Amino acid sequence: MQFMISMKFTDQGIRTIKDAPKRTQAARELAKKLGIEIKQVYLTTGESDLVAFVETSNGDNVAKMALALGSAGNVHTRISRAWTEEEYFKLVSELP
Repeated sequence: MQFMISMKFTDQGIRTIKDAPKRTQAARELAKKLGIEIKQVYLTTGESDLVAFVETSNGDNVAKMALALGSAGNVHTRISRAWTEEEYFKLVSELP
């Protein structure tokens, strides 16, 4: 399963932005422990500051990761399930 985690920096997160590489590495290590593979992390403009695309076999693990990231105080998170183009077309083909 694929998920998109949208993140917005908190005041603390932006004040300590120079720690971002260490925080990202820590997030990768956490993800690995939870059985999640972080595919990509992007700095973005607009509503979110960061977006990460992750894969896992268990959606509960992504919720755990988002809770852990949020509890560190540097970002607010939102999780969205994402379907690949192939999965999307399969869903459409199965419509009644």
